[in-house]
Amino acid sequence: MKFLFRTLITAGALMIVAYVVPGLDVSGWVPAIVASVFLILANAFVRPVLIVLTFPITILTLGLFIFVINTAILLFVASFVDGVQITNFVSAFIGSLLLSAISTVASKHI
Repeated sequence: MKFLFRTLITAGALMIVAYVVPGLDVSGWVPAIVASVFLILANAFVRPVLIVLTFPITILTLGLFIFVINTAILLFVASFVDGVQITNFVSAFIGSLLLSAISTVASKHI
């Protein structure tokens, strides 16, 4: 049940981010839900591997490289999901920051 709530929260956050950030477009709720499922799975399985592999860079940048990893995961998911388009890295970076913030705040209230 928690996975369903997290999926809906992430899909809603993705729709909000798509409305606010130029260059990040989501064509509807179905692509948002599919993208949120892929984001949750990528954050569960791919992100830890990337964090371990890029640990020295993360240490040198005092943890700021984590934002680049989040952006790469968002770009990776958008490349697979029809209906989610990201035009450039800056849009993906801002979108990943907002998506993380909105999802974190909303998930705290479950």
